[in-house]
Amino acid sequence: MTVGFSGDVAEYYARFRRGYSDQVLDALQEFFALTPEDTVLDLGCGTGQLAVPLASRVRSVIGMDPEPDMLRLARESAADRKVDNATWVLGADTDIPALGRLLDRRPPLAMTVVGQALHWMRHDELFKNLFPLLRAGGGIAVISNGTPLWLQDTAWSQALRRCLESHFHTEVTASCGTAERDRLRYARALEDAGFSDVRSTAVTYTDELTFDQLIGGLYSAFSADQLPGGSERTGLAERIREALPHDEPFTEQVEVSTLVGRIG
Repeated sequence: MTVGFSGDVAEYYARFRRGYSDQVLDALQEFFALTPEDTVLDLGCGTGQLAVPLASRVRSVIGMDPEPDMLRLARESAADRKVDNATWVLGADTDIPALGRLLDRRPPLAMTVVGQALHWMRHDELFKNLFPLLRAGGGIAVISNGTPLWLQDTAWSQALRRCLESHFHTEVTASCGTAERDRLRYARALEDAGFSDVRSTAVTYTDELTFDQLIGGLYSAFSADQLPGGSERTGLAERIREALPHDEPFTEQVEVSTLVGRIG
């Protein structure tokens, strides 16, 4: 997994990345029959948008991420919400075998959840490495929390994409693992790794973004070496503001897609 989401990027991530609805959390709890005795792993946990609310539904949560700044902010978020059953671990998908050795004498994991960080990982190898760490009836959930801001079917998204392509001097097509082709690839890899009952569900809702939320969400998707500094960052934001076809709010159709597979 690539490391590079530190400093200001992590701060943008903590402030502007959207969380997850109770409907999504309820579906995970039902599918994997999560109980107050269970432990779950949030791999690529970022600043805790999923790990922190999951903690109230299980015995403990392990939030794992390769970026120290992400974990620092996740820890702060947990403390602010008085969550004391979350453990924050520095590590990437390639560290799962080592995590398994640490968990060897403890109850197995009930669930591993991976958000859009999965597109940075070797997912086929990851799924195979996670299989022996999961209890019967447990499994993996891959969650896509909406289409990237620059790939949506709206006039403001198209204007945003043109600005980014002008700034980076290249086409901007990254789906961050949210495209249908990505989900099919992940589903096949889950089946190949031995998971059963592989299925996908979606929750769709409408959201409205202020300009600050749009820019903050955009900057949270940049790696640290991509994020412009100082006046250049301000200049890019102003160019985007001028290019957008109307004033805020900017309406967004959010589809939260959850791909699951479990151990029979």
